[in-house]
Amino acid sequence: MTVIDCHCHIYPEKIAARAVESVGAFYNIPMDAPGGTADELLALCEGTPITHHIVHSVATKPSNVESINDFIAAQCAAHPQFIGFATLHQDYPDPAAEIERAIGLGLKGLKLHPDTQGVNMDDPRLMAIYEIIAGRLPLIVHTGDYRYDYSHPRRLKRILHAFPDLVVDAAHFGGWSVYDLAVEFLEDERCFLDMSSAQAFLGPRRTYELTKLYGTDRLMFGSDYPMWSPAEEFRMYDALPFTDDEKEHLFHRNAERFLGFPVA
Repeated sequence: MTVIDCHCHIYPEKIAARAVESVGAFYNIPMDAPGGTADELLALCEGTPITHHIVHSVATKPSNVESINDFIAAQCAAHPQFIGFATLHQDYPDPAAEIERAIGLGLKGLKLHPDTQGVNMDDPRLMAIYEIIAGRLPLIVHTGDYRYDYSHPRRLKRILHAFPDLVVDAAHFGGWSVYDLAVEFLEDERCFLDMSSAQAFLGPRRTYELTKLYGTDRLMFGSDYPMWSPAEEFRMYDALPFTDDEKEHLFHRNAERFLGFPVA
């Protein structure tokens, strides 16, 4: 069976340790090892059922957008098991042109992180970007953080209603650290969700309950590497009492629908 890890961050080797340390500090989560590179991601998954990875990084400054997109595209060219997503920044001067360039580079979607980018998810600058990609590229968006309002699930609800053709993965069960609150806003909405960065906080019972509540036709497996080990995240999720058909959807069919193409 194809297994797609739909949520992985990778960084150039020369900055990976610093980037991972910064992410760990942002979430106040100790990081076991520097990691963060494509080579380490692939090494961690060697011998596991995981076959493909959606990879991305986040631009915290507009000046970093193009170099990050070039890096992700180069890593995808070097590693056929990678599916690359572009980044943008709310202050990037010509998002339409960079989206076209990213498509030309072979990137298959867009990843945004409102909290680390310091922008409301429904800020007019991002709404203009959603209008450009609606019906063209899927969006992975970090959703939820009890410390901030930037990525509150209610903002995503507004976006989904404004852009019915926008294909969205509401990352982290639609609300990192506010998982149950997210249900109030997203349970009946038209979006995918991934379960990354959740199992350590929810435990197996609630992870299973939330997956069933949202629907096994909407949830996607994701590790949030390098925050967590993809192999261990897969082992824990695979151990939950889903049927074989449900696992087919959770581990690859939903991601293929999200991406808009089959993965093999």
